[in-house]
Amino acid sequence: MSGRGQPRLTELALFTSDVQGVTAFYERVLGVAPADRSDRHALFALGDVVLRVHASVEPASGDPPADDHVAFGVEGLDARAADLEAAGLAVDGPRDLPWGRSAYVRDPDGRLVELT
Repeated sequence: MSGRGQPRLTELALFTSDVQGVTAFYERVLGVAPADRSDRHALFALGDVVLRVHASVEPASGDPPADDHVAFGVEGLDARAADLEAAGLAVDGPRDLPWGRSAYVRDPDGRLVELT
């Protein structure tokens, strides 16, 4: 990572069939109400990190994965994604999405990691 800024945790995203129940759980555990909520989504603002609770969906072709994931902000996203691909990782993106530019990879246990 020479010459690059420090990656930073930006988001934890959870997908569920019970948005209200999971939201209520985190509201109790964290002791704070969501900064934003609807029937299909809740957002907890936790300093520099957000916790998002999303309704489970089957993504349409071309949509980003709709799996629980952790997101990290990185400098030089396109170069980082190219480096990961060159190292043999399957990289989805980077591509422009409504919330910004993102790429996705999976860790060795299959967990989704978003790079923004």
